[in-house]
Amino acid sequence: MDYSITLCGYGKKCNFVPAFPTMADLSQFDPNAVSNLNNNIFGLPFTEDEATLVLLPVPWEVTVSYRAGTARAPDHLFTASMQVDLYDPDMPEAWKHGFFMRKADKKVLLKSDYLRKEAELYINYISQGDKVDNNRFMCKTLVEVNEGSTFLNQWVYEQTSELIQRGKLVGLVGGDHSIPYGYIKALAEQHEQFGVLQIDAHCDLRESYEGFVFSHASIMFNVLRDIPQVQKLVQVGIRDYSAGEFNYICNSNHRVVTYFDKDIKERQYDGQTWKQIAEDIVNQLPPKVYISFDIDGLDPKLCPHTGTPVQGGFETEQMFFLFKKILQSGREIIGFDLNEVGISPNEYDENVGARILFKLCNLITTSREIHAVKQ
Repeated sequence: MDYSITLCGYGKKCNFVPAFPTMADLSQFDPNAVSNLNNNIFGLPFTEDEATLVLLPVPWEVTVSYRAGTARAPDHLFTASMQVDLYDPDMPEAWKHGFFMRKADKKVLLKSDYLRKEAELYINYISQGDKVDNNRFMCKTLVEVNEGSTFLNQWVYEQTSELIQRGKLVGLVGGDHSIPYGYIKALAEQHEQFGVLQIDAHCDLRESYEGFVFSHASIMFNVLRDIPQVQKLVQVGIRDYSAGEFNYICNSNHRVVTYFDKDIKERQYDGQTWKQIAEDIVNQLPPKVYISFDIDGLDPKLCPHTGTPVQGGFETEQMFFLFKKILQSGREIIGFDLNEVGISPNEYDENVGARILFKLCNLITTSREIHAVKQ
């Protein structure tokens, strides 16, 4: 059987015979037609059982420290996905692997809404310099928020573990950047070692930021503390961070490698190409890679309504080029999350987010295809 990969942009043959064929009948599906709103994500006609990749919405933003709105991003991304053309010039038929997005769990969203209000009162209280220990209500609020985050971690772990056991690839759709902890924990039970590629404006290496143990600003600190299977964290685009986070990186014995936005720009000003820098980044990654994509890693013109926008950052094409280099290197993509997509009046953020999500879906399913052929 011919297991050629649809990777025209990567020097591979362009015949599509999936190593993990779906059960879906695509004979009546026209990928060039207008998206059918009765279908699933990107207008694709796959059920969860038929899909190689299942997208899990995580409508959670309890600990965001600036602007909220990301908890409802999964539904908005689903709607915006109907405007995404299915033709990817690098992976033209990757969609045939099958993508399916579950509906957001309303109970999780309601819990997020309730605890978010509690967290806002708490953040406002401590921002005035008041001591939490002096206020019984604030002590109770802090406990409730931390318990809620523990609940969320366990929920994500259970949902993703079940999907992994069924042989599914999984992508998380947030929500804030605290969401992937449970998923990374689930992957650690399947893979002895892997690395995390973090695209972000922030390090997220703070310990219990604002008193919240599983804060969105603490996600990578918690992952590195609790999940030894994550052998390396490679951060790209960082441009807003604390002295404590910088010291953490410097004292990590190279477990954390950070490509600061300032350093990337200065290397380019000195004449280096993005190709050279991207290949340098890829060389830092272990053979297996999890991608954590905080959309604020991009230039804020592309994500103006994200929770904490920061000037600088990347074009989407730069990130897609980096992904392409990861595939070309032979590394395996084992999972991803897309988080911090804001809700905008004209749905601009959501449309950018939907196209990033499509690229990530194509990337992970193509990566599985490549590694299935190798085996």
